[in-house]
Amino acid sequence: MEKYSVLLVDDEADVLLTMKKKIDWDKLGFNLVGTAENGEEALWMAEQLHIDVVMTDIKMPYMDGLSLCKKLKEVYRNIKVVIYSGFDDFEFAREAIRLEAEEYLLKPISSSDMEEVFNKLHSKLDREFSEYKNINKLVDYYEKSLPAMQEQLVGNILEGRISKDKAKAMLSSYEMDLDGEYYCVAILSVDDGIDVQDIREKTLKTLSLKDMSRDYLSERFSYYVLNYIDNVVIVFKPKDTKEIDRILYHLDQVCKMAKRVLKVSVTIGLGKIVESFDTLSSSYKEAEAALEYKKIVGGGQVLYIKDVEPSEENVNNISFDVQNLMKFVKIGHTEETEKAIREFIKLVKKERITPYQYQLLCMELATELIKIGRSYKININEILGKIPLQKLHEYVSMEELESWLYNMCTNLRLSLKNQRIDSTKRLTDNAIHYIEENYKDSTLSVEKVCKELNVSGAYFSTIFKKEVGESFITYLTKVRLEKATELLRSTAKKTYIIAEEVGYTEPNYFSYVFKKEYGISPTKYRAKLEEGGVS
Repeated sequence: MEKYSVLLVDDEADVLLTMKKKIDWDKLGFNLVGTAENGEEALWMAEQLHIDVVMTDIKMPYMDGLSLCKKLKEVYRNIKVVIYSGFDDFEFAREAIRLEAEEYLLKPISSSDMEEVFNKLHSKLDREFSEYKNINKLVDYYEKSLPAMQEQLVGNILEGRISKDKAKAMLSSYEMDLDGEYYCVAILSVDDGIDVQDIREKTLKTLSLKDMSRDYLSERFSYYVLNYIDNVVIVFKPKDTKEIDRILYHLDQVCKMAKRVLKVSVTIGLGKIVESFDTLSSSYKEAEAALEYKKIVGGGQVLYIKDVEPSEENVNNISFDVQNLMKFVKIGHTEETEKAIREFIKLVKKERITPYQYQLLCMELATELIKIGRSYKININEILGKIPLQKLHEYVSMEELESWLYNMCTNLRLSLKNQRIDSTKRLTDNAIHYIEENYKDSTLSVEKVCKELNVSGAYFSTIFKKEVGESFITYLTKVRLEKATELLRSTAKKTYIIAEEVGYTEPNYFSYVFKKEYGISPTKYRAKLEEGGVS
């Protein structure tokens, strides 16, 4: 039996305890993952955990049950909400129905009532989950997927192999709509290492990912989605460039849904927003480049090209082989880089080029390596080592060139690794400094910090939690409470004044958070300080 997660919400501790013990959750196919004492706490827990069902009272402080239901449905469409109340009020029931709550129960609630409700919920969740996981449905969809000509057309557009006029004409004849003011391309890739038996099964997983992504995004964006080269490609059509943050947020939700529903890890590469159909292919190529950085920053998340790769100026068109080597230098393992160097040398030998052509090729290769170093602000001398660039023409043998390449690539890759470590630490240190300077601001949020540091929310949250060991909200709360205890020790200010000075506009909520952390209210904490009972 599939197990689903449940969160109970009530401001009365004894009610929560009774509900926890009233029924056998495991027997009904549910895991009781936690309890919350108000809507604010429940919403925070929903952000941290994978919740399938929320059962909540209506009357609660800070945020009531109806407001909680509304916010949950806005952000987590698939969460089921059961509302109960001690008030037999038709308006409450009608509002619960409008907010798409699954049930509206009146206190006292019997064990049989709860079992009946959760049996129905389990059946409904089974049906919804099976829509994504039903192999027969996926096989049928696989056999009836888009015609080969349609897939080839979109592939040619993304790869930039077809003119705008011809593409528009063919899109019209294939009854496909890609008209938009702006474009942005995302590539969704099922990560390697998942438990798949053959290529067909992985293809079915990708088809299911497309189906799930389409369902989630359908009411949020104008877009076109297709399966292309074993991946899901989404062509977003935003109204303006400011929509990039929304796109990043909802793609992050798709990653989390894939992990929960499909049991697979999905990495998403995202290109920048472009202003015309003619440049659509550039956003696709940026998404491809961003996806390759999975080897560096890890998979299972959204990788936005603006976050993971610095911009390079005055980049000239160079041969495919040189660019291929550059890719392995930046993100490849040692073995991959060495293999690319061997293939490069083999190609040079095969082409039988003149000494002058050979010298130009060496200079081109060195120039591209130096560009990488400059774009990452790495000292050029660290890349070249003991051999200055003007001496490169003296390397006439293939063996000497190969040895020089090995040394230069090793130095560059080591410098890149150190620079990325420093960049990550610098981002975290800047964020911590900003929190220390602005914790008094009651509107301080991840969005504000990211705007100040000029990074996306999904990337920042991943880096911050990895470096600090806890989420932004948890760290900010800890800073505020530490500042509050300092003020309680060193001043005679009223607790409501202290609450405001550490970023809480609502004194009661400040007292709630303080008590949750330290076990006593701010007032009692100060009293114990005066008695010498708190160190």
